[in-house]
This record gives sequence, C-alpha cells and structure tokens, in this order.
Amino acid sequence: MKALRDPDCLLAEGLTAIRAQFKVPAAFPPVVEEAARKAAARPLSDHADRTATPFFTLDPASSTDLDQAFAIEAAGSDMLLHYAIADVPWFVADGDPVDTEAWARGETFYLPDGKAGLYPKVLSEAAASLLPDGPRAAVVFTTRVAPDGAVALQGVERAVIHSRAKLGYETATEDQLPAGFAELARRIAAAEDARGAARVDPPEQEVERDGAGHFTLRLRPLAEAERRNAALSLATNLAVADALFAAKTGLFRVMAGPDERAVARLRHTARAFALDWPEQASLAQFEKTLDPQDPRAAAFMLAIRRAGNGASYVPYKEGVKPWHAAMAATYCHMTAPLRRLADRYVIRAALSLANGQAVEAEVEAAFDKLGPVMGKSGARAGQVERAVVDLAEAAILAGREGQHFAAVVTQLDEAGTRIQLCDLPVVARTTARSVHPGDRIEVRLDTADPARRLVGFSRIA
Repeated sequence: MKALRDPDCLLAEGLTAIRAQFKVPAAFPPVVEEAARKAAARPLSDHADRTATPFFTLDPASSTDLDQAFAIEAAGSDMLLHYAIADVPWFVADGDPVDTEAWARGETFYLPDGKAGLYPKVLSEAAASLLPDGPRAAVVFTTRVAPDGAVALQGVERAVIHSRAKLGYETATEDQLPAGFAELARRIAAAEDARGAARVDPPEQEVERDGAGHFTLRLRPLAEAERRNAALSLATNLAVADALFAAKTGLFRVMAGPDERAVARLRHTARAFALDWPEQASLAQFEKTLDPQDPRAAAFMLAIRRAGNGASYVPYKEGVKPWHAAMAATYCHMTAPLRRLADRYVIRAALSLANGQAVEAEVEAAFDKLGPVMGKSGARAGQVERAVVDLAEAAILAGREGQHFAAVVTQLDEAGTRIQLCDLPVVARTTARSVHPGDRIEVRLDTADPARRLVGFSRIA
C-alpha cells in the first residue's frame, strides 16, 4: 500500500495487527540473505558499455529500489526511448534460495510503516538498483515512438549504465529532465486518447492528525513529473507486449472494464460528490474531465479504481488476443522487476527474442505457472490494502460517534446497503431500508473502532 502514508506511525498498533493477520513476511531467512549477498557480488560479463548515455531515474524522493532509468533521443520526427530496467535476472538464478523465496512472495507488500520486499535489500536497494553512485547492470529496451504516439520495440540489450541523477517526483525541475521528456509523454498520452484508454491515476491518500488530535485523510494528486514518467513505462510495456504476442509467447496483463452494475454505482458515487456526469458520456469520457486537484474528483478517481473487475496475468494462447480494457491494448508488465516476480521472466523472454534466440524453456514454463502465483500475491496485497484503508477510515472517524453525515446509496446487495459519504472518501454499509441506488440519505455514525477496523452507520433520514 504505497499510497497511504503514516509518517508518524500513528496507526502502528493496527498496522502490526494487519501484518500478522495477512502473514506479511517480516524478514528474509538467513539462507536467502546469504545467497543474495553472493549474488550481489556476481561480476558483469555479458553487458555492453552504455555508461556514456545520459540516463536518469525519476521516483519518489525517498526510494532506493530503482527499477527504471531513461534516456531520450531524437530520430527524425520519431523519438527513441531508451528504458533501462534493473537486470534482476542477472543476479537471481532459477531455483536458488533467492528465487524460491521470490516465488513464495510474488511481489513487494507496501504498508504505511514500511514494505516487505520481494528481494533482500542487498539486491533491491543496492547491487540491482539503478542508483546513481556508479555503473549498474541493466537491460535496456529501446522503443521508437512516432509523432502520433505509436510505439514499436527496436531492440533489447544487456548493458552497464551510469545514471546521471536520482530525481524526485516532487522536486524535479524541467531543466533537470532530459530534452524531449514532456513531448514524449504528450505523444503517449495522445495515443491513449486515440485508443479510448481509460487509465486512471488517482491521488495518494495520506493520513495525518489535525489540531484537535483527530485523524484526517488528505488526498495528494500525482505530480506532473510522476504522470509523465508513468507514460514512459506504459510505452515500453506496450511495445514489449506487441513483440511477445507476435512471437507467440509471453505473459500478459488482462482486465475487463467495469460492468454495467459497477458503472451504475459509479454514477451514484459521482452524484454523492456533486460531480456533473452527463448521461450521454461514457465512463472513459467522463474520466478525462476530472481534475485531481479537486478533492471531490480525486475521491471519485479512487472509487473508479475500486470499481474495476480486477486485472490478472495470462500466458500466450493461440487464437486469443489478450486485452487490457483500461489500456485499450495488449499489455504486459516488465518495468518493475525489483517489485514484481513476473516482470523478471518477461524481461528474459524479450531479451532472448530481440537477440534472435529462442525463449528459454524455464521461462516458458514460468509463464504457465505465474498467473496463479501472481493472482495469489495480488489478492493478498489487495487484502492488505483494503485493511489499511479500513483502518484509516475508522481512525479518521474515531471520536465522531453520534455525528450526522450526508451520504448517497450506491448499491444494494445481500450484505446490506452500501453508501458513499458525501464529504469524506469513505465507503461503508448501513441497514437502511426502502432505499434505492442514487438516493441521498442522512446517517449517524454509531461505531468507529480502529482496533477492529470497523465503522457502523444507521439511517436517520
């Protein structure tokens, strides 16, 4: 849960309980740490020297597990994006203790008070990270981006790079970023619009205490540099996905769009936040009008993310076109190998194909197994995230028992009546009767128990 921040550890007891409940690993076994230390010392021997190319990283200022670095080059009317990805496959061998532990974890788990990494820090925050303190092992993907934002993979190579600077989302200035950064992001965004993509970048949720000692929930929109950086990752993932699909191999990220019931709930949620969603506008069209600087729109963007049917991983299957509705494209994950297990194998496949080699049998076998593994870890990460949100919602409402809140009914089901508070990004349930989705009601807060991550409301009007 990267988004919810608790820098003063105000929710420490509840977070400890969440870690225990969902078995979030606290540390790596000694045998894994020892294997990682040995792997970190592995000399680089199959890497081209690209240290003369000016690469940069752009991440949260405090991050040290840096998966990506980028360089941009003009090529006539096209642009070349050189996207260096941490060469995790170089350090992690099939079947060694680090690999075995990674398969057990699946991904990095994020909580406000810290993360449980996929790999030990000696790799993820040192040897394999693209830090700017010296030459680093990378797999460099070169993607050609046309004026209309169309992308095509031009090459993949193992290389040694030297990042010129570790830039932060909130602190990076235009003069620090390479020429063409903004234009490249603009092209990729234009291609998204042309495809009808519905990718949502909701704000981050931050928990803090107000002057009265109560918890409050603040929404922080993504910085412009953060949005542009995400576009570079998207372009590379799309180009690699197309190349793998053409070669009849790969592991793809697929997702269906929100169904009619989910869209209907979202319309009620928009009403709760007094947002004007024209009846004739689709969800994708309405999304593009939202201003993340507006707290109401920002909260609605979070609701959109929660309304999706969920993404999953599927291997290549003859005659089936993998599709990601939010991206409106065939799509894969490969730009965050320090944080996601599956990315390491997609990188290996792309590296083999780009250099005229057959995809390794171990990689093809992994593609068939990774879907359930990533599904399980993703589900656990989702449970952790939901528990953290429940904890935060209970914390910000604690002490306000008895107060009245305006709400809108968004769904009726066997579990009761789901409501969206109008003045806070809080979704809850109540036992209101004789109501319909879209009804505006008034509720009283009866319970707000952070220890149980529980809130309870009753209808009063």
